Amino acid sequence: MKASKIAYKPVGLAMGALSGVLAGGLFKQIWKQLGHEEDAPDATDERRTWREVVSAAVLQGAIFAGVKAVVDRGGATATRRLTGTWPG
Repeated sequence: MKASKIAYKPVGLAMGALSGVLAGGLFKQIWKQLGHEEDAPDATDERRTWREVVSAAVLQGAIFAGVKAVVDRGGATATRRLTGTWPG
C-alpha cells in the first residue's frame, strides 16, 4: 500500500464524518423547505404514506451520496496539492 494512501486514511475518516454531518443538515433544510416536518418519516411510521417515506429516503440518499462525493474528491485533490500524489 502506498504511503500517501496510508497517510490519507485518518483524513478520509474525519472527512467522512464531516460529510455525514453536512449532508444531514442539508437534508433537514431541504425537507423542511418542501413543506414537511423537520424530521423525515421512518419507514415504519404508519401515519405516513408510501410516497412520502420513499421520497424522503431517495432524497436523503441522493444528498448523502452527493455530499460525500464532493468532500472525498475535495480531500483527494487537496492531498495531491500538498503531497504531489493522489491518495487513491
